[in-house]
Amino acid sequence: MSKQKAPRRVADNEALAVGTTIRGSAQKLNLVAALIRGKKAEEALNILAFSKRAMARDASKVLASAIANAENNHNLDVDSLVIAEASVGKSVTMKRFHTRGRGKSTRILKPFSRLRIVVREQEEA
Repeated sequence: MSKQKAPRRVADNEALAVGTTIRGSAQKLNLVAALIRGKKAEEALNILAFSKRAMARDASKVLASAIANAENNHNLDVDSLVIAEASVGKSVTMKRFHTRGRGKSTRILKPFSRLRIVVREQEEA
């Protein structure tokens, strides 16, 4: 017997992609995700391409992956894709120590974030 397929986490007209370890804080990544929420996929890629924020490059990769998943895995029309969801959360945090004066040290936290993008095929009204 073959193993059963897991149920889809999104609807039939949706596709998703997740970036699990994006270097930087969730607060900064959320500012970039807010730029593209609810926009058409092509417009969102242009916004991210010309954004000054460094996190936009990583968000653009996740969005491109979601679009590719929609086209190749779920046979959705790329021209009618809209970003239905762009949610941000915390991932792991690297802990480092920095030596300071008088024999002391302080803790340096290097956070990672996760980005989940869901694209939905929407009929033109």
